[in-house]
Amino acid sequence: MAMSKGFRVLEKKQPPSPHSVILEHRNKSETLLFESQAVAVLSAQETDAIRRQYVKIADAYGCLGVLQLNAGETSVLFLVLVTGCFSVGKIGDAEVFRITQTQFVSLQHQLLSEEKISEVRKLLNSGTFYFAWNTSPVNQQVFDITICAQRKRRTTETDNRFFWNRMLHIHLMRYSVDCDFWLLRAVCGSVEIRTVYAGSRQARAAIISRLSCERAGTRFNVRGTNDEGHVANFVETEQVIYLDSDVTSYVQTRGSVPLFWEQPGVQVGSHKVKLSRGFEASKVAFERHMNMMRCLYNAYAIVNLLGTSLIGSKEGEAMLSNEFQRHHKESQNSDVPHIVFDYHQECRGGNMTALGKLKARLEGMCAPFGLFFAADDEIMREQRGVIRTNCLDCLDRTNCVQTFFGLEILNEQIQLLGLGDKKQMLSRFEEVFKQMWINNGNEVSKIYAGTGAIQGGSKLMDGARSAARTIQNNLLDNSKQEAIDILIVGSTLSSELADRARILLPSNMLHAPTPVLREMCMRYAEYVTPKPLRVAVGTYNVNGGKHFRSVVYKDVSLADWLLDSHLLARTKSLVDVTYDTSPEEEGIPIDIFAVGFQEIVDLNASNIMAASSDNAKAWAEELQRVMSREHPYVLLTSQQLVGVCLFVFVRPEQAQYIRDVAVDSVKTGLGGATGNKGAAAIRFVIHGTSICFVCAHFAAGQSQVTERNADYAEITRKIAFPMGRSLKSHDYVFWCGDFNYRIDMDKDEIKDYVQQGQLEPILEHDQLRKQQDAGQVFGEFLEGEITFPPTYKYDLFSDDYDTSEKARAPAWTDRVLWKRRKPHPDADKSPDWNNGQLVHYGRSELKQSDHRPVIAIIDIEVAEINETCRQKVFKEVMSDLGPPDATIVVQTEDASEEDRGEGSIYDENIMTALIQELAQIGEVTLVRYVGETMWEIPKPREPAPVLPPQPNDVYDLDSTPARSPAKSMPPSAAPPPLPMRRNAPPPIPDGNGSGGIGSDR
Repeated sequence: MAMSKGFRVLEKKQPPSPHSVILEHRNKSETLLFESQAVAVLSAQETDAIRRQYVKIADAYGCLGVLQLNAGETSVLFLVLVTGCFSVGKIGDAEVFRITQTQFVSLQHQLLSEEKISEVRKLLNSGTFYFAWNTSPVNQQVFDITICAQRKRRTTETDNRFFWNRMLHIHLMRYSVDCDFWLLRAVCGSVEIRTVYAGSRQARAAIISRLSCERAGTRFNVRGTNDEGHVANFVETEQVIYLDSDVTSYVQTRGSVPLFWEQPGVQVGSHKVKLSRGFEASKVAFERHMNMMRCLYNAYAIVNLLGTSLIGSKEGEAMLSNEFQRHHKESQNSDVPHIVFDYHQECRGGNMTALGKLKARLEGMCAPFGLFFAADDEIMREQRGVIRTNCLDCLDRTNCVQTFFGLEILNEQIQLLGLGDKKQMLSRFEEVFKQMWINNGNEVSKIYAGTGAIQGGSKLMDGARSAARTIQNNLLDNSKQEAIDILIVGSTLSSELADRARILLPSNMLHAPTPVLREMCMRYAEYVTPKPLRVAVGTYNVNGGKHFRSVVYKDVSLADWLLDSHLLARTKSLVDVTYDTSPEEEGIPIDIFAVGFQEIVDLNASNIMAASSDNAKAWAEELQRVMSREHPYVLLTSQQLVGVCLFVFVRPEQAQYIRDVAVDSVKTGLGGATGNKGAAAIRFVIHGTSICFVCAHFAAGQSQVTERNADYAEITRKIAFPMGRSLKSHDYVFWCGDFNYRIDMDKDEIKDYVQQGQLEPILEHDQLRKQQDAGQVFGEFLEGEITFPPTYKYDLFSDDYDTSEKARAPAWTDRVLWKRRKPHPDADKSPDWNNGQLVHYGRSELKQSDHRPVIAIIDIEVAEINETCRQKVFKEVMSDLGPPDATIVVQTEDASEEDRGEGSIYDENIMTALIQELAQIGEVTLVRYVGETMWEIPKPREPAPVLPPQPNDVYDLDSTPARSPAKSMPPSAAPPPLPMRRNAPPPIPDGNGSGGIGSDR
């Protein structure tokens, strides 16, 4: 049966009471009713009773589901229809279609978020999405394009890695709608199908590439791995031949290097690579990816095509390749074969015969992998391993190598099908597969890079595609990335509530209704346990150098600042200070070090335009060496903006609990045009708590107070992280740096007070404190008591304040402040609440700069999540929420057949009085009789929350959740809604009710 526009969408003629849409299918008597953000299944009779109120608005080939977008605290829903597609070929009873046109039908009166919807529509219409449709009328969704031929013999469960519109199914699953019939499953990638004649028989030859949606995105927005071990541009490619009832299949994979890395800046043919996390911080995610590959494919071999030259344009590639090999060598999966093959060097000048060397190196390792072959219903051979190929982008070089492997295995596939007797048969298949591999490479490249593959054939074409990639990647990819995120996540989730939910809840709970998320966040204390964490934040204006290499350090060390500052301070403090720290607590190691530098390079014109990272690398190595004197520390990540540089180091045992690491920087020099002044920021989540560190360098000058205030405001406003996270959205914010706030006193008077050890008279004139008290900067931030002399400005290698001609006045320019976000306004009134306990705040006597370094040590609490308790609270919240459409259930006590007579609850007079009473809650739109109960549905006063699938059954996207009847049954668990029918005879009750009238709200 050829596919046609079998779906029809009808919309209610007369809004606004309430907005309603019906979805029909020509081969099914039942229809779907979308109303009040709920979904119900209507019988043919019930549809006929209300159909005259509706008018057709669209015809479609299929439906992808319901897309949910957050609009503030409410959600807007769109029915996503496939209105254009064409067949790319048949496989057995199934036909595969490419989506070319979609239509979004709003399930509200107003069409909201049109700009975002248009980008998602553009993505779906790009020609890289496919679905399979069974041509047999018996079952229209038997063939699942998300799983390869070998997996089809083992399971019918959809592979969620390649199920791109799975979140669009959630809304219908909440109401137990049969998604297998009503909705399509779409994959993103490439499908090439050809018919090859083998004598009197027809073989279906296909190459199917399935792009994973677990870490999907565009070339420069998504690189490397995420915290769960999913890598960018991960593609499973299947070379398969169907001949009558026989099938043979061979699967290969590609994927980005499974480390945290990126390519910063505007890219014009650049291979510059930056590792965004340190070795230890990457180990957990790397191991997860390696274990995942073993679990999914049993065994695998890595073919690493990155360049190996440490000089020239490929230096970044070589560094990335070396880190890949290093991680692999030290991982639990070091037994996995890892072949390094410098493709550009080996295949220089288009010498594809060099790939024979690669084949020879792999033959012994990959011999056990084999391929899949089934004759009739019997599995004759299985593929027991895959080759995982990668280059930098996993595009052009990977395409060539995978094509080579595919054509090499083709002869064996032909032999298994019994077609190897004739040489021309192999030639015929080779010719077909060569062209399909070229097309496949182009399609996969378009998804990730925006253009077809660069194949080395035509220099003119390859040059044009390279230029197009540059434009696409640097100018157009951000909107495409947002569209991908919306499609996969199912919502933009950019509100503060959504961000809090992402921190506390697993991904499968994030699709619950807004009221559920809000309640789960409010009740977080029931499933988290406070866990102590010690944080040290240091700041140092180093005046443009790597001073730790100076001979002056023979008597002092960075350890005096980073490790021993609190001990040395007790003997050198100008005032008496008592810290709430016992001797036992002094031995507690610091869990997280955040160290910020200013002027890490000279602020000259060349560095402002393109600052070197050499000093930053040297400081990172020295800091790690010094910090690890007693306890090991690993670099989590760093961020540099010209002279401002921020490092975060953590204890290795804490690294496994850290996720969602992100960095940002803000320029404030010359009105935001240059980075000689500005800030670097690093954020992450540890356990269930978000932390952000900021290192800043504000405008200099005694009188430039307004400019410094403006720098603070600009940095606060502009710092932004993925998924809409801002500075204020974090649980803790630590802000350090050279803020350059001065002291409004005569410099000689300041020096006299310092010499006498009297700091309080000076602090009364401190510009930062005055501006903070006036509410201009650092609102709600805390700072420890200042018990140390001003940190600026000294003569180099001296204890003397500035004796130069300018003779600048001393000042506390170098500061550390922090704040903790309150979960609710009255949180600080709780006896258990604390903003963080200051352990030490002081400076160190390192004299290689005109500044003295400062450090603050603070004990904080992070939220350790108990997953069992969280699941329990989630069930309670779902139960307390009640039915999704504000349904009130009326039941009778001791109902029997005799109760149907005069005076029973089903008597028309009693029914009328009951409905009039219930109508006070809201307009009664539907009444339904369900077994021994009557369901009354008022018109909701505000968008009603949608009941997600229950925790135990919901997120299994391969089955329809089954729910037993309960007081808060969803509409789909009962007969579909009917127009109000008071005269219809109610069903005979066959059980005892709970009695009375009540709302499940």
